[in-house]
Amino acid sequence: MSAPEATVRAGVSTRFLRSELWLVYGRRRNWVGALVLASVPVILAVAVRLSSSGAQGGPGFLDLITSNGLFVALAALTLELPLFLPVAVATIAGDAVAGEANLGTLRYLIVTPVDRTRLLAVKFAAMVVFTISATVLVAGVGVLLGLALFGGGPLPTLSGTTLSFAEGLGRLALICGYISLCLVALGAIGLFVSTLTEQPIGATITVLVLTLASQIMDAIPQLSAIHEYLPTHYWLAFGDLLRDPIATEGLRPGILSALAYVAVFTTAAWARLTTRDISS
Repeated sequence: MSAPEATVRAGVSTRFLRSELWLVYGRRRNWVGALVLASVPVILAVAVRLSSSGAQGGPGFLDLITSNGLFVALAALTLELPLFLPVAVATIAGDAVAGEANLGTLRYLIVTPVDRTRLLAVKFAAMVVFTISATVLVAGVGVLLGLALFGGGPLPTLSGTTLSFAEGLGRLALICGYISLCLVALGAIGLFVSTLTEQPIGATITVLVLTLASQIMDAIPQLSAIHEYLPTHYWLAFGDLLRDPIATEGLRPGILSALAYVAVFTTAAWARLTTRDISS
């Protein structure tokens, strides 16, 4: 391939990705979803601030919010991880291919000089960007409001030590990265399901049912033999990033599990899309 041809191909690919991101972030329903995600840290911080008895005894990091505003972000991520963030990711992933098929635009995308592999890669990339931005949105709103209402300072760790404020921000960034990777694995499942149907709402619901079923099975001790294979099993392992030093016992299998799910289900989605008979 000559240099000019490579440049043209790169330009086309970039435009395709920009177009896909414009569709994702331009939809009104996604803006509404973003407002819902952002509302949780707001409600959380204001409720703790107005509470005369503090937040002792609450789940996650609620009892530490008043000591450092960074814990607003951590508590919000903990509260949103079981449902709200998966709903957001499942909506985008489920709509990726099924939405195009439902609107009748998938066939036109295929017949243009955009092969199916590139189409799937762009859909996956857009889902990854959205997943990261959704996680950062929750954490960012939590940090800004938490610092405004409760201040900053050294960050207490789960090991009993403290980290500087800058180190605390770095740990929060790592937590966002870990959670994003776990959610991308869920999105990969949604992308595969999206290639199986022409109904995006059906794909979204399927992913949500799988997510909730995984969490329910993970809570049943009698099913411990399959716990490590469930997509949600290692989600809360991000707490190990708040230890000093960082504990990797739970993080390493969590990362490997997420990468395995991404590899398996993106491959399955590719196999399905590249062999699918698209007539509408």
